[in-house]
Amino acid sequence: MTIKTDILIIGAGPTGLFAVFEAGLLKLKCHLIDVLPQAGGQCSEIYPKKPIYDIPGFPEILASELIDNLMVQIKPFQPGFTLGERAETIQRLGDGTFVVTTNKGTEHHAPIIAIAAGLGSFEPRKPILENLSDFEDKGIAYIIKDPEVYRDKKVVIAGGGDSALDWTVILADLASEVTLVHRRNEFRGALDSVEKVQQLKNEGRINLITSAEIIGLNGTSTLEAVVIRKTGNATEDVTLKVDSFIPLFGLSPKLGPIADWGLEIEKNAIKVNNTLDYQTNIPGVYAIGDINTYPGKLKLIHCGFHEATLMCQSAYQRIFPDKKCVMKYTSVDGITGFDGSKKEVPKSVVKAII
Repeated sequence: MTIKTDILIIGAGPTGLFAVFEAGLLKLKCHLIDVLPQAGGQCSEIYPKKPIYDIPGFPEILASELIDNLMVQIKPFQPGFTLGERAETIQRLGDGTFVVTTNKGTEHHAPIIAIAAGLGSFEPRKPILENLSDFEDKGIAYIIKDPEVYRDKKVVIAGGGDSALDWTVILADLASEVTLVHRRNEFRGALDSVEKVQQLKNEGRINLITSAEIIGLNGTSTLEAVVIRKTGNATEDVTLKVDSFIPLFGLSPKLGPIADWGLEIEKNAIKVNNTLDYQTNIPGVYAIGDINTYPGKLKLIHCGFHEATLMCQSAYQRIFPDKKCVMKYTSVDGITGFDGSKKEVPKSVVKAII
């Protein structure tokens, strides 16, 4: 059996989900493929309980709540999902449409492909420690899914990027003791996060050790302590008792099979035309969100939403070259809501409607 749709979206993260909404306004049907068993991408799999602060209209929203809201927003357009399967091969047919087959043999046929696969497939970057594998899932974790796991625990976080800083701030209110270890004095994260961490240190709510790194792990059946060394000075080794060690050195992304589709790749990302519609070097194949690259690219969720919007406009014109897509309001006086009720709303929020 072959699944047919107007736009086949590879990746069911926030950018892919929002593309369903924008396509739905144009009366285009979408189907999504994702290797994860649920929609949401990294927001669901890696940091569901992490607050996000830069989504317009939401001063703060948990990653999982953002996904829940997006799923409600796209429900009226009834997208299809192929979850737990990886997009493996692509074939361009004589009529210019595509067939994408997953690793489990499921075929999908569509005139438009939108790759919204985030960072692609990925695995955490691990510190080089001799007995690291002995304590994985026994006191060592590379991803924080539920911060409540660390309530009243002694936690050491290693890293200097946004994830390390953000989780230090969050766990400061839950754990009995939080220590952040970074091998440099400077951090790579957002300035606001750096300032929050410094303030927590000044208030005595966390321990901050810079110019240092974890050089050893101690324990029997579970992790009991870490050994910290000030960079270049073995005489200052410190053994710190802990319940959990969380090295947050980022993810090592890989495009996976997509890398063999004939797309133009630059530094593990797909090059697109950002002056028009985020189309790749293959006509009819687009890349939106963190998976793409172009001059001035910012890997932000709301930037992915913008890219998805323009992609859908272009996709409509490719599917219906003889029709004109006119920009109009989705919010007008007395419109009928998705739930069937009449809504009195101001004329605002310009979107595309046929």
